[in-house]
Amino acid sequence: MLGERLAPIDLYGARTGNCLRVAIALEEAGLPYRPVRLDLRRGEHRTAEFLALNPDGKVPVIVDRVDGDEVLVLTQSNAILFYVAEAASETLFPVGGTRRRVVAYERFFYFLTDVIAPSHAAFQLRASGVKDSSPQALDLRAMKALSVAERFVKTSEFIAGETFTLADIAAITIAFAVERHIDWSELPQLRRWYQAVMARPSVIRGFAAFGTR
Repeated sequence: MLGERLAPIDLYGARTGNCLRVAIALEEAGLPYRPVRLDLRRGEHRTAEFLALNPDGKVPVIVDRVDGDEVLVLTQSNAILFYVAEAASETLFPVGGTRRRVVAYERFFYFLTDVIAPSHAAFQLRASGVKDSSPQALDLRAMKALSVAERFVKTSEFIAGETFTLADIAAITIAFAVERHIDWSELPQLRRWYQAVMARPSVIRGFAAFGTR
């Protein structure tokens, strides 16, 4: 656990996967935070005030004030997730030995690199006006990797075992984003996991942190 918290963590963001993952992690960890919603369409991430926090103009960003430390500003979503996990030890990664933790790490990064990354790349290509089949190929790659994750929950409640971890947070945000494209009839255990996690109070609150749209 880090030092005494003087104020809620400011979480600057919008209703994007990266921001929702951080909000869910903060909710699960029980850390006080204040969502600061930015309207990306109106360019609120390009104001001088926000660029002073993150010159790249990207969300999420957290600002944390802890007794004895200078104000901490973090601008990379996965670094923020690990910071939250450290701040609330034994909450977002399993305890009980290195083996259990590294499985959680492995599956967390599986979703980041094999599912979220190609899905995000497909979105960026479409947004840039690419007309060839590249976005569709990336989407198919992401969906195949997501389907393969059925094996993670065949014999356990959560993605990395019997404990809810950052691996579940990474998985739930991308599964939610592509829910209508998933053939759930072929993935009964993943469907069971998805329904259970979507009903989790911390996940419900995290998804609502930046509004419903």
